[in-house]
Amino acid sequence: MVSREQYGDNRPMLNVYPDSIGGNLAALHELLEDAQMQDVFSDLYILPSIFHSDLDRGFSVIDYDLEESYASRDILEKIKEKGIHLKLDFVLNHASVQSPQFQDLLERGDRSEYKDFFINWNAFWDGCGSMTEEGYIMPRQEYLDQMFFRKPGLPLLMVEFADGSRAPYWNTFYQEIRDTGDYHTRYLGQMDLNIRSGRVWDFYRETVGKLAGYGARIIRLDAFAYAPKAPGTRNFLNEPDTWTVLDRIQELADPYNIKLLPEIHASYAEKRYELIASKGYLVYDFFLPGLIIDALERRDGSYLEQWAKEQIEKGIHSVNMLGCHDGIPMLDLEGLLPEERIQQLIALLVERGGYVKDLHGNKKMYYQVNTTYYNAVGSEPRALLLARAVQLFMPGKPQIWYLDLFAGSNDYKAVKAAGAGGHKEINRTNLTMKDVGERLKKDVVGRQLQMLRFRNTFPAFSFDSDMEIRCNGTGMTYVWKKDVWAAELTLDFETQEFVMTGKQSGGREVFRLEQGIK
Repeated sequence: MVSREQYGDNRPMLNVYPDSIGGNLAALHELLEDAQMQDVFSDLYILPSIFHSDLDRGFSVIDYDLEESYASRDILEKIKEKGIHLKLDFVLNHASVQSPQFQDLLERGDRSEYKDFFINWNAFWDGCGSMTEEGYIMPRQEYLDQMFFRKPGLPLLMVEFADGSRAPYWNTFYQEIRDTGDYHTRYLGQMDLNIRSGRVWDFYRETVGKLAGYGARIIRLDAFAYAPKAPGTRNFLNEPDTWTVLDRIQELADPYNIKLLPEIHASYAEKRYELIASKGYLVYDFFLPGLIIDALERRDGSYLEQWAKEQIEKGIHSVNMLGCHDGIPMLDLEGLLPEERIQQLIALLVERGGYVKDLHGNKKMYYQVNTTYYNAVGSEPRALLLARAVQLFMPGKPQIWYLDLFAGSNDYKAVKAAGAGGHKEINRTNLTMKDVGERLKKDVVGRQLQMLRFRNTFPAFSFDSDMEIRCNGTGMTYVWKKDVWAAELTLDFETQEFVMTGKQSGGREVFRLEQGIK
């Protein structure tokens, strides 16, 4: 069990790719040195293209060495010297086909020391199905009926070895086969790791140590719920194996005082977030992005109030957000918002230029809408500022997507250039330093920075603060209190007015930011 005290503060975190601002982390460090950016963030979440990778913009990791064109240990040290903690990704479930381990397997086959590092599909399903003409076992229907799929078809990739033989390997997520004729370079894909292998656990131990060496204070566990597998199970959040794996990873992280943030998308109705929180881990608040847009559109914050009070009552410690490198979650809202309201939200976001991503091609199984948050709130600066204010006063540690901070709009050129499956590029526009300089002059950016600086430095905000939330008609009030300090947000969804204040002992006001009538 993880100690809740281990998680420390709940101050704001900036979220970027290593090339999102100015092309590399040296440019980002330059921005963080700017006077306008002082005391705004306590943490920096750098997405995994900071490592050597080849697909899915970083999430197909070749190895966890730094990508030299984006980052260096020197720059990471300079960022840490500013008092900014790092959050980095560890992709538990899979590694790239181009990883040294899989390349050794392709070259040496059964003679490879990594022959059990990945999951041979046929060995896994031996005795559980029949062999097809294509050379892979088709599991019996009784097994298929239990499984959760992330893409159409079976989650496997048939690969060719140096001796010309072929075999299927488990591949839950992305894959790409190119006509190169060279088995070393023909495949791209994220190949699932075999957690029953001692070598995999050696790799896990080495990776946690490497991330700690870069200065990671939080490790986001990507796709952790897919790692444990067994015939006859769902192969997604298998119990109790999932929790056994998490406990073992926590043991690897404990010597470095690293916090773990398991990443999972599941409907509110399934209560997965509550289960993870009950184990003592931070959880992602994937409900908040949609709840805020719903509140803005309906002039009604009652569901925000319900969700905030649940977190307080159950002691749930979350990382919340508006936008992120993926889309605005919709699957997660099932069971929290009425189905009709979810469908209306999806229709609204599509009307405002977003793209619906369905789960494994099933048009009736919505997953997320890919869009910038600025477009999602109707490209209205006032709406974005109100959304940001609500985020900063909800329970949790605020994570800030860089493009939201700079009021970025949907990038349709990037989507078109990316081709099939490139919908996520709509919200991943890289900004030059000139772009950033121009956007820093905008009121919608400057006022967000004011709010964030207040949220980052004012003593009323912590995981052990007292909180009050009240919803009254179109209005809401949030109050955070700790010792002699009090922070308050009053707002009206109808007029989009709000007042944010900070007070110390005796009620003396030391901070005030307002958005008045338009």
